[in-house]
Amino acid sequence: MDEEGPDCGKADFVLLDQVTMEDFMENLKLRFEKGRIYTYIGEVLVSVNPYQELPLYGPEAIAKYQGRELYERPPHLYAVANAAYRAMKRRSRDTCIVISGESGAGKTEASKHIMQYIAAVTNPSQRAEVERVKDVLLKSTCVLEAFGNARTNRNNNSSRFGKYMDINFDFKGDPVGGHIHSYLLEKVLRGCEDSQLEDLHLQRNPALYSFTRQGAGLNPLDSDERSHHQAVMEAMRVIGFSPEEVDSVRRILAAILHLGNIEFVEMEEGGLEQGHVAVAEEVLVDHVAELTATPQESVMRCLLSRTVASGGRELIEKGHTAAEASYARDACAKAVYQRLFEWVVNRINCVMEPRGRDPRRDGKDTVIGVLDIYGFEVFPVNSFEQFCINYCNEKLQQLFIQLILKQEQEEYEREGIAWQSVDYFNNATIVDLVERPHRGVLAMLDEACSAAGTITDRIFLQSLDTNHRHHAHYTSRQLCPTDKTMEFGRDFRIKHYAGDVTYSVEGFIDKNRDHLFQDFKRLLYNSSDPTLRAMWPDGQQDITEVTKRPLTAGTLFKNSMVALVENLASKEPFYVRCIKPNEDKVAAKLDEGHCRHQVEYLGLLENVRVRRAGFASRQPYPRFLLRYKMTCEYTWPNHLLGSDRAAASALLEQHGLQGDVAFGHTKLFIRSPQTLVTLEQSRARLIPIIVLLLQKAWRGTLARWHCRRLRAVYTIMRWFRKHKVRAHLAELHRRFQAARQPPLYGRDLVWPTPPAVLQPFQDTCRLLFCRWRARQLVKNIPPSDMAQIKAKVAAMEILQELRQDWGCRRAWARDYLSSRRVAVWIHQTCCWSSKDLPQAGPICPQATDNPTASGLFAQRLNALREKDGFGTVLFSSHVRKVNRFNKRQDRALLLTDRHLYKLDPGRQYRVMRTVPLALVTGLSVTSGRDQLVVLHARGQDDLVVCLHRSQPPLDNRVGELVGVLAAHCQGEGCALEVRVSDCIPLSQRGARRLVSVEPKPEQPEPDFRCSRGAYTLLWPSR
Repeated sequence: MDEEGPDCGKADFVLLDQVTMEDFMENLKLRFEKGRIYTYIGEVLVSVNPYQELPLYGPEAIAKYQGRELYERPPHLYAVANAAYRAMKRRSRDTCIVISGESGAGKTEASKHIMQYIAAVTNPSQRAEVERVKDVLLKSTCVLEAFGNARTNRNNNSSRFGKYMDINFDFKGDPVGGHIHSYLLEKVLRGCEDSQLEDLHLQRNPALYSFTRQGAGLNPLDSDERSHHQAVMEAMRVIGFSPEEVDSVRRILAAILHLGNIEFVEMEEGGLEQGHVAVAEEVLVDHVAELTATPQESVMRCLLSRTVASGGRELIEKGHTAAEASYARDACAKAVYQRLFEWVVNRINCVMEPRGRDPRRDGKDTVIGVLDIYGFEVFPVNSFEQFCINYCNEKLQQLFIQLILKQEQEEYEREGIAWQSVDYFNNATIVDLVERPHRGVLAMLDEACSAAGTITDRIFLQSLDTNHRHHAHYTSRQLCPTDKTMEFGRDFRIKHYAGDVTYSVEGFIDKNRDHLFQDFKRLLYNSSDPTLRAMWPDGQQDITEVTKRPLTAGTLFKNSMVALVENLASKEPFYVRCIKPNEDKVAAKLDEGHCRHQVEYLGLLENVRVRRAGFASRQPYPRFLLRYKMTCEYTWPNHLLGSDRAAASALLEQHGLQGDVAFGHTKLFIRSPQTLVTLEQSRARLIPIIVLLLQKAWRGTLARWHCRRLRAVYTIMRWFRKHKVRAHLAELHRRFQAARQPPLYGRDLVWPTPPAVLQPFQDTCRLLFCRWRARQLVKNIPPSDMAQIKAKVAAMEILQELRQDWGCRRAWARDYLSSRRVAVWIHQTCCWSSKDLPQAGPICPQATDNPTASGLFAQRLNALREKDGFGTVLFSSHVRKVNRFNKRQDRALLLTDRHLYKLDPGRQYRVMRTVPLALVTGLSVTSGRDQLVVLHARGQDDLVVCLHRSQPPLDNRVGELVGVLAAHCQGEGCALEVRVSDCIPLSQRGARRLVSVEPKPEQPEPDFRCSRGAYTLLWPSR
C-alpha cells in the first residue's frame, strides 16, 4: 500500500519502454512476484488473481484511497471504485465499472471489493434507509452466487451468468436503491441446497443425482458448504425473503434434482402399452408432484406426452419417444431453474427499489453500474454458449475502443491539443457478422429453427458457408479443405479480435430453440405453491391462444446485449481486466503462456497502443509541479512565476525536455515514457536530501514547541506553588491562632495536609510546635517530678505500640523497698494526653511493698552506698528469679546508678550478685501485661526475673524499670537495647534458652516452670 519503488516494475503499462508482448509479460510477471497484483493501463486496471489472501483490503486501505486521485496511490481496485464514485458525485454523471475476464480470473471477488468500498465510504450520517440498501446490496451478491455460480473444474465459484447492477445515489452520494440485470444464465445445474433432506426426499451425497454428479467429483469441503449455506440463509433473511419463500425455493431445487433422475423406458413389444414410453421409477414422479404442489397424474402426463392444438382448435395428445421425453425433461428442469433464478433477481430488485423518491423533490438520482461479465472463452470444443459469450465480448470490446478513443478526443479538445488519428483494429465487421439482420449468424440460426421440416446442424453450417464464404473473418473446413484442425460438416471458425475460435455447430439449433412445451407451463402455473405459480405467468394462456412463436435464446441474448451496450454508452466507463495466472488455482504461480493468451484476447496490448498513440502521460500542472518541483531551482520550494504552466515550462526547459511535451489549458501532455523516467530519476536523487532537510526543520520545530510548552508549564507550576504555599500558610495561621490558650496549648488542633513542596517545612514546624508545647507543659512541672517525667518519656519512646500496658498512668515511686509509705505528688497543672505523656491523677498515697523489712533494706542500702559509692537508687522491687540450675526463688532487685544487685530478702537482703551497670547491654520484655524481665549483661549470664509481691498485687512496673534504666543510659551517653518479644532468647553459661509466658488463671502467684532448654512464666491472668 506504500509508495512503489523501481524494483516493483512499471505501475502503468503505458510507461513501458517498448510496447511488445515480451515487455508486457515481463512487467506483469515482475509485479506479480512482488505481490503487486494490480497495474494500470491509463485508467484501465489489470488485476491478476493471487489465489490467496493478501493484506490489501480493509478499513485502513479504504481510508488511504478515499478522496484520492487515481495516480496518487499504487494501483488498486479501491482507486477505480473511488474514481467512479468521485466522478458520479462531483459531476452528477452516471458511471459504470466493467469487470471482465475468464472463469477463475477473480471477477466476482473484484465486484465484491468494489461494493465493499462503496458501502464503506457512503452514509456517514448513518441513515437507517441507506444502511438497509447497503445491506441488501452486499447480501445480494451472496444470494446470486448461490444460485448463479457453480463449482467447475476451472473454478470453485464460477459465475455462470452475467450480472449488471445499477446502484442509485442521491445528491449526497448515499445509495438509495439499485437494480440487477442478468444475462445468459447457463442452464447447467452443479449444486443444490441439501438441508432438510428427509422432508425433501434427498440424500446428502450429490453423486446420486444426475444434475450434480459431475460436480460431486470435485471434493468440496463439508465445512465450507455448511458455512456457505448458513451465509446464504442469513443473506436471504436480511434481504427480506420470507420463511415461506425460502421453503418454496428449497422444494423447487429438490424437485429439479428428482426430475433429473427420472428415466424413460420403451415398453416391450406385445405388451399392453406397445410402442409407448413409461417412467422407470414412478416414486420420483411422486416426489416431483409433492414438491411442486401439483397433481401426480398431471406431472406424469406432461412427462410422457404433449398436447397440440390443430388448425380447427382441436386438441391432440401426442406421445413422446424415450428420447423426446428425456429432452422435454431436461428442458423443463432448465426452465424451472432459470425461472427460479429470475424470480430471485426480481425479488431482490423489488427490495432495492428506491422508496419514497420524488425526482421533483429529491432531484435526479445518479447511478454507478457494476458489470461482472464473463470473459472471452476458448475451449477445445466450443459450442453455442461460447459463441454467445464471445459475441458479448466483441460488443464490449467495440464499445471499449470507441469510448476510449472518444475520451481521448474529448480530452484533446478540452485542452486545445490537435487530435491525431489513431490506427486500431475495428471489430465492427465481426459484430456485424454475428448480428446482421437476415444474413448474420444469429439471424440464420433463427431461420433454421423456424423452418419447416427437419433442419439439422449440418444444413445450418452449409447455409453459413454459402452466405459468408467471402467474409474475411469467417471460414470452415468446407471453405478451407487444407485446414485439418476443423472437421467437415461440424466446425466453423471466426477470427475474433482476441484470436481465432473454432465452433462446433452440434447442438446450436437445439440450444437456440425453446423446447419447453406449453403443458409444463400450464402445469406449474396451476401449482398450489404461490411462489412457483408466480414464476409462470405465461402458463395462464389457453393452449388454443398460443400462436406467437417465442423468441429464441440467441435473439433474447442479442437484444439484451444491445440494451446493455446502450446503457454502458450513456455512462462514463471504468474498466477492470482480470487475468487468471494458472490453471491449477495455486498461489504464487504465473503461467506465462496461459497469461499471454489472456492478454491477447483481452486486447490489453491494443489498449496500451491506443493509449500511447498520442501522449503516454498527462497530468494537471499543479500535480506535475507538486511531484517534480524540487528538480528545478525556479520552482523549489514555491515558484514566483506567473502561472503553473509557466513554472512547468521552466522546469522542463532546465532539463532539456521541452521538445517532448505539449501544453494544454490545464494539463501537461508528455509524449514518451523516457521523459517521465528522466524526471523520476532526478526526483529520486533529491528526495533523500529533502527528507533530511524536512526532518531537521521538523525536529527543530518540535523542539521549540516542546521548549515553549515546558516554559509555560514551569511558569504555571511556579505560580501555582506560590498560591498553594500562601493558601497553606494562611490556613496554618487561622488554625493555630488559639494555640497559646492553656491548659491544652493546641493539643486537639489538626494539621492541614500540606502541598508536596511544603511537606519538609511542615514536618519541621510540627517538630518545633511539639517542642514548644512540651516546653509550655514542662515549665509548670516541679523539679522533683522531672526525673519521673523523663523516665516515662524514655519508656514511651521504646514501648509505644509494642507493649499493651506499660504503667504510664500510675505514679512511679522507683524505690519500693525502702519506706513504709510513699506519697506521690503530681501537680494538677500537668494535663497530658495519650499522645504526649500519661494523664496525671490527683494526690494519692501509695502503700509500700516492704512494710516489715524496710528498715533492714535501708541498712543494707546504706552499707552498699558506703561501699560502692553510688549516688541514687533507680529502682528496687521484689522479684521471682530462675537460674541455670532451674532453681526458683524470691529475691530483691536493686538498681542504682552504679550497679545492679540481686539481694536475698530472707537473709537480711544479703547481696547474691553484683553487676556493674556499665556491663548491662539491654533487657527484654514481652508485649503482654506480665512482669517478665530478662536483663542482658556483657560477659555474664542473663538474669531472668519476674516482678511480684507488689502493692497493689500484680502492679505493672515493667515500663517503669525500662524507663528509669533507659533515661539513665541516655543521660550517661551509653546504648541500651530493649527488645519486645513473646519468646525471649537468653544465654546462661553459653547455653541458649528461651523463656515465654503462659497465662494461667488458677495460678495464685507468678512462678516459673522449667523444661529442657526453656523456661515458662506461669502468669495469673485475672
